[in-house]
Amino acid sequence: MDGTKLIEAGCATIALAGAGAGIVFSSLINSVARNTSLTKQLFGYAILGFALTEAIALFAHYFAQDAYARRGWRVGAGTFLP
Repeated sequence: MDGTKLIEAGCATIALAGAGAGIVFSSLINSVARNTSLTKQLFGYAILGFALTEAIALFAHYFAQDAYARRGWRVGAGTFLP
């Protein structure tokens, strides 16, 4: 039962990262379509944005596991309960 809660936190983190990556790369496509001469510079910005999005998702996943493991909190009804 406890393992499923960690899997749920991981799935929520993956969804967060996937949405962020989709926004970053859709913005890249839109920007390149508007100004093709800046393709190389915009791609660098997109990779940086993707890396920061992934880092935030990993931090969120770490803090969710830390809150669960260290403090003995349990997930219930969509909130952390003491």
